[in-house]
Amino acid sequence: MRVLLVEDHQELAETVADVLRSEGMAVDVTLDGRTALYRAAVNRYDVIVLDRDLPGVHGDEVCRSLVAEGSRSRVLMLTAAGSVEDRVDGLELGADDYLPKPFAFTELIARIRAVSRRSGPPLPAILACGDLRLDPARRTATRAGRRLTLSPKEFSVLEYLMAAGGRIVPAEELLERVWDEAADPFTATVKVTIGRLRAKLGEPPVIETVREGGYRASGS
Repeated sequence: MRVLLVEDHQELAETVADVLRSEGMAVDVTLDGRTALYRAAVNRYDVIVLDRDLPGVHGDEVCRSLVAEGSRSRVLMLTAAGSVEDRVDGLELGADDYLPKPFAFTELIARIRAVSRRSGPPLPAILACGDLRLDPARRTATRAGRRLTLSPKEFSVLEYLMAAGGRIVPAEELLERVWDEAADPFTATVKVTIGRLRAKLGEPPVIETVREGGYRASGS
């Protein structure tokens, strides 16, 4: 899942971004509405976590613009104002969900995942490929009943490949959807992560390399 976090308080933004990254999300951070609109135009985000009370271009205007431009990103709006009227206003602007500050990180994570699920076709609660089972909600993976110890990035790559349902996923797509904008597109980041995953998944192989194509989860 790729997330754009728009929050003008830098310390809070960095803290929230670190928490989301620890959950395997690829997170880009911006501190103002104008930059948020630019990034949303050039990158494809599953969810935009948008502070409503932004300086310059207000969060309301950012949300209006995203809706008017037909953005497919889901918007989770944050604000210090938590009255019913404020929540209604935010939803009427086109936001998909609304979370008042202060909030618990666990609730923020759950809401991000919930709105993200609305942007694509429904997936089973447990992804399966042969004897490999992956639970996106609990962030657990097992093979033949054995619990696998995966890093957040390894889990996200495996989840993306399994959710693709046998489709060949180019390395460029993995880099775009699983890593944030700080990732260097000219490095072997994807290849290295796939190599670590294969070592942890064991035999028989689950991740297939398709020459000049990309990667595919097979064995179902």
